[in-house]
Amino acid sequence: MSLNPVDILQEAGIRPTANRLLVLRSLLNARSPMSLVEIETELETVDRSSILRVLSLFMEQDLLHKIEDGRGIEKYEICHHTGHHHEGSFDDMHPHFYCERCNHVYCFDQLSIPELTLPAEFQVRAINFMLKGICPKCRE
Repeated sequence: MSLNPVDILQEAGIRPTANRLLVLRSLLNARSPMSLVEIETELETVDRSSILRVLSLFMEQDLLHKIEDGRGIEKYEICHHTGHHHEGSFDDMHPHFYCERCNHVYCFDQLSIPELTLPAEFQVRAINFMLKGICPKCRE
């Protein structure tokens, strides 16, 4: 996937508007998944309802995935797969680690989530693989 925000939106079939580009740039520049409050704080000029509409659109177009951090707070991060994933494919899903001391969420996108075989009548729509513990910085 291209790192140019306009190209990323166009590849995902999303018309690049000012708010969409602002939200996308914010998420691309983040070092870890961002909560709605963190996005709002960074984008002071964009109201909450506009940010939520953009996040919803990005999720519908498989550009973004949502995780729940270790405290029950939803966080968002850009999917790094190329092209759209097909329903039932979770190529970009990866484990996350929540530090119980500093509350930081780390992405382990180089690791894959173990494949589980569920009965055919179950349809998985999302996976939240969250490890909890103490990060190396807090252990020092």
